[in-house]
Amino acid sequence: MSTAAVQQGTKWWSGGRSPFNASYGKVMMWYFLMSDAFTFGAFLISYGTIRFSVNNWADPNHVFNAFPFTGHDANLPLAFVSLMTFILIASSVTMVLAVHEGHNMNRKGVEKYMIMTIIGGLAFLSCQAWEWTHLLTGEHVAMLSDGTLSVLPTTVKSNPWGAALPHEAIAAALQTTPHNQLTEIAGTLHHAGGEAHNVAAMSNAELIKFIESSDLHASNTGPIAFGGYFFGITGFHGFHVFSGVVINLVMLAKTRMGHFDQRGHYEMIEKAGLYWHFVDLVWVFVFLCFYLI
Repeated sequence: MSTAAVQQGTKWWSGGRSPFNASYGKVMMWYFLMSDAFTFGAFLISYGTIRFSVNNWADPNHVFNAFPFTGHDANLPLAFVSLMTFILIASSVTMVLAVHEGHNMNRKGVEKYMIMTIIGGLAFLSCQAWEWTHLLTGEHVAMLSDGTLSVLPTTVKSNPWGAALPHEAIAAALQTTPHNQLTEIAGTLHHAGGEAHNVAAMSNAELIKFIESSDLHASNTGPIAFGGYFFGITGFHGFHVFSGVVINLVMLAKTRMGHFDQRGHYEMIEKAGLYWHFVDLVWVFVFLCFYLI
């Protein structure tokens, strides 16, 4: 290599400063986020492969139609997850403002917007906890493989969100359903309707008559993979949100103690912001795959 070429090379980078015009920590954060994006991408590609190769996949308009404090009969498709998405996007905006205040060396501004970002993260996690609890403890009537009806929650091994059963099929299945399962189904309808009935004292014929008069809606069981992918991927994302909240709490504490003022810059806030924006961006793809398609 000629001397002129060496001199031309050292003009751009002599080994002392990064050629990316960014600090080592920021570059490493980008590397980490890129590798994490590959992980999420692999999960979502796997989900998409199964999703479009299996019939009778769960309809998100039926699975995600509940909203807190609106009762059992509320039918608000995607309303709650839209609220969750709005909360997460709003927290991303406050993180941008925190980074902006850091560039201006305004400690009070950084503290204010970091607190708002942390509150947004905690609100999102609370919403996700409610959604999981609703699905795991929800009571949905579905037809089992033996042709009887039973009350099933949504878990990694139980998926009551298959194709809807016609009333004729429900009536036929009720005739072969054991007494204990009929009692459980009637109890579910009793709690939902709010009308007082002593279902435990009813005979099979009385239970069937009560259930049929309640206009029962039931479905076939759906693919078990739905629960595994939903709880697995949304749980993995939720863990990232929780990690982001912890990181932001640490950044808030260091801001309050004046560590960044002593350093003369707030680059750590910017690096925490990169992670938080990544978590928000991943949620857009999770929202698309599970709640819209």
